[in-house]
Amino acid sequence: MASIREGFFVPLYGATSKKPVKVNTFSIDVFPVTNAQYLDFVKKNPAYSRSKIKGLFADKSYLIQWESDFNFGKNNLNDAPVTNVSWFAAKKYCECQGKRLPTMDEWEYVAMADEKRIDARAKENFNKYIMSWYEKPKTYLNPVGQTFKNYWGVYDMHGLVWEWTSDFNSIFLSGESRKDKATDKNLFCGSGSVNATDLMNYAAFMRYAFRGSLKANYTTKNLGFRCAKNK
Repeated sequence: MASIREGFFVPLYGATSKKPVKVNTFSIDVFPVTNAQYLDFVKKNPAYSRSKIKGLFADKSYLIQWESDFNFGKNNLNDAPVTNVSWFAAKKYCECQGKRLPTMDEWEYVAMADEKRIDARAKENFNKYIMSWYEKPKTYLNPVGQTFKNYWGVYDMHGLVWEWTSDFNSIFLSGESRKDKATDKNLFCGSGSVNATDLMNYAAFMRYAFRGSLKANYTTKNLGFRCAKNK
């Protein structure tokens, strides 16, 4: 895991003001969880195998790329990030490691770094890199660790897969802290970019829009996860 020291940043989206949000010191996995790591978890927790998991916790596409419950096949997926995993399953995996899913703010805080800067969001080349990844097919089949190593020593925040966060659906909540319970459906779809602090930063807005379309039991072929831990 990489150690992330506390700091402040202004989230692109989901807040009604441009006040900085504090992120406390924490640790995050250097790489997304791989198929091999997830297979080890499933063997120890067979209730989360493909044929045994309850529909409440994962839809029908759960681990659909695997050959069977305890075999991901001959598709060289060993070091590729595990995908088609629901939020419930990702949360359970992290808990079994003594960890947790990162919050959206934690994830975005780490993801805004390039190789040399803590916050590279204003760099045109950085955003172009992220946008170009969105257009590439089947990057989820690539091994972890082949994208750039960012300022914190973390890989694959961009360029491999989308990733679950613990509070992925919090953008549907209005208010500065995103912690009140008043649903504001105008935060998504047509007026979705109203609360963006930088309306041109669609590279990041795409992530928020994707998260906002998810439900906790959804699985998709380009959605994986990594774990975090309090310091």
